[in-house]
Amino acid sequence: MATTTADTIRFVEAAAATIAENSTYLTRLDAAIGDADHGANMERGFRAVLEKLPGVAEKTPADVLKLVGMTLVARVGGAGGPLYGTAFMQAGMAVQGKGTLDPADVVAALAAALKGVVNRGKAEVGDKTMVDALTPAVAAAQAALEQGDDLATILGKAAEAARSGMESTIPLVARKGRASYLGERSAGHQDPGATSSYLLLKTLAAVAAST
Repeated sequence: MATTTADTIRFVEAAAATIAENSTYLTRLDAAIGDADHGANMERGFRAVLEKLPGVAEKTPADVLKLVGMTLVARVGGAGGPLYGTAFMQAGMAVQGKGTLDPADVVAALAAALKGVVNRGKAEVGDKTMVDALTPAVAAAQAALEQGDDLATILGKAAEAARSGMESTIPLVARKGRASYLGERSAGHQDPGATSSYLLLKTLAAVAAST
């Protein structure tokens, strides 16, 4: 089944709800190793996205994704805005011009999002960032696609891999961002960016499963 503009909007709306529900949790994680604003910033950004969604209801999935990206860059403070904004904009560019998306398109968008985050943040696996969740998620999605899995299964496997990646950040010493200033004291805390990445992928998988 192809992913339509309406499906993409449904994901964005669900993502906004997920972020709102977990805003306090994400901010609490960020308070331990960052500026204590990740949840609040992300919630504000997605609230702004919701206000603009009606403007792309008749356009393409790429238009929806790029709108999300541009809005997050403009409205989310800290590192989250530029990184998530880049992720969504690169995902949109990867599927530019397509009226509907097949599973290969969705996986390509995820891969482009990860590449955008890596290029923007210069982080790699083990640095205790969102890359620790996104990298295994994309690898799992690509493997599932090659096996011929349907989209819901592909994204379910991606979300599970992201969860493992998120949890792997707990013992790590941060090497990027504000958390890196803490040195060894950053170990023992789950990275908030990896957590929000997992939550978004989990939401994407749930929307695909219910479509």
